[in-house]
Amino acid sequence: MANSKLYKGSLNTIILKLLEEQGKMYGYEMAQKVKELTKGELNITEGALYPALHKLEAEGLLDVEVAKVDNRLRKYYKLTEQGEKETINRLAELEEFIRSMQRLVNPDWSIN
Repeated sequence: MANSKLYKGSLNTIILKLLEEQGKMYGYEMAQKVKELTKGELNITEGALYPALHKLEAEGLLDVEVAKVDNRLRKYYKLTEQGEKETINRLAELEEFIRSMQRLVNPDWSIN
């Protein structure tokens, strides 16, 4: 699944969920956390992650803090109040989508 296109539509929700759980994170940290949580099955590339982060920031869902770490600047992302509300909505949508997909993949043919 490492190169699967299935997760791409859920990338923003994945980012929001990580930030809901962790508080604030920087991009590389997010990618590593996803890799860890999925036991290496899902790799988020910089080419996918950073445009998604910038889009969420432009939508007002993320705030950015810049901190100097080891003589370089690091951008930390965290949810705004609007981002917290949107995370709840998107997670509910994703859960319903997953339930619908499970019904399609494993249909109960006895229902007519």
